[in-house]
Amino acid sequence: MEKKTSYASALPVLFGFFVMGFCDVVGITSAHVKEDLLGAYSPEFRDTLSNLIPVVLFSMFLIFSVPTGILMNRIGRKKTVLLSNVITIIAMFIPLIGYTFFMSLIAFALLGIANTILQVSLNPLLTNVVKGDKLTSSLTAGQFVKAISSFSAPFIAAFAATRLGSWQYIFPIYAVITLLSTIWLMATPIREEPVIGKATSFGGVLGILKDKTILLLFLGILFVVGVDVGINTASSKILMERCGLNSLDAGYGPSVYFAFRTLGAFLGAFFLAKFSSVKFFKINILVAVLALVALIFVGDKIAVFVIYGIVGFTIANVFPIIFGMAIQSRPDKANEISGLMITGVFGGAVIPFFMGLMSDTLGSQVGAVIVILASALYLLFTAFAISVQAK
Repeated sequence: MEKKTSYASALPVLFGFFVMGFCDVVGITSAHVKEDLLGAYSPEFRDTLSNLIPVVLFSMFLIFSVPTGILMNRIGRKKTVLLSNVITIIAMFIPLIGYTFFMSLIAFALLGIANTILQVSLNPLLTNVVKGDKLTSSLTAGQFVKAISSFSAPFIAAFAATRLGSWQYIFPIYAVITLLSTIWLMATPIREEPVIGKATSFGGVLGILKDKTILLLFLGILFVVGVDVGINTASSKILMERCGLNSLDAGYGPSVYFAFRTLGAFLGAFFLAKFSSVKFFKINILVAVLALVALIFVGDKIAVFVIYGIVGFTIANVFPIIFGMAIQSRPDKANEISGLMITGVFGGAVIPFFMGLMSDTLGSQVGAVIVILASALYLLFTAFAISVQAK
């Protein structure tokens, strides 16, 4: 007999998705660090150095995704989520102990570890409290909460700067929110089923990449996360470079992007009910590519904001579409593929690194946009390649 959904237990789990969104603060943070701490460096190295912040954060997904799955089998899902919260709280206080470039890298490396653990464990934990036909809508609600967190980051930073005296106070604010999430989850009883079967290994997960379709989709995850983090990282810098905005005002660039990404995720559920996922994928990524081409040339502030909105709206559902396609292609390996796809979030480290190199080489954020555009072009290729395989 199927157990009923426990809404009282679901709420603290859903609130955990807000904490999951903290990783997206890397966009405004890298812009502030470039302005605050890297002035002594030569201009040709500043973007490369500041982009190391998302690099160290998203590198953790490559290293810790599979080990987290193994750990979760041993200590349970709830304890794994609580562990991620503890690491998040520690990470949030490091910039206050010493605001240096090195300490910033340490803080975001820890945040990357915490976010990896959270992303691997929070969705499975939700399945323990939400049952039956309510699960899909609850997972969508979780992603919506995460999007709200990402969208609100620049506003919290602006509040910290104007009311508290420094944008850096966003970190203790996040620490307090994480602490509240931790207390709420600890106080909520959640029953977990015992794990059956052997734990996933690195070799077992990587072996799935021999399937050409899975490899195509895995790289799709890598590049869609790269586009997402790339826009988040570069949007403020583009506004500062082309429109003369200060770092605080330029921080609204990521907010526009995340606002439209949130809207796209909300409306995507309705569109996908009427259109095939492959067709929806093709149309959206084609529009995103055209918008990114335009971003290379435009310099008007309003036009730049409009482009951020278009890219955010069209890229919003690409990750879940690719993820769903991968699971459906090999349902017998659903658990292994899930771990593999989360490992692909490492694209958030690879793409910003090359963005920084290109920007410093060209002496302009045009270099960053070119790298993002190249990533989107791969996604366009994936959309049409999957379409051919589906026929």
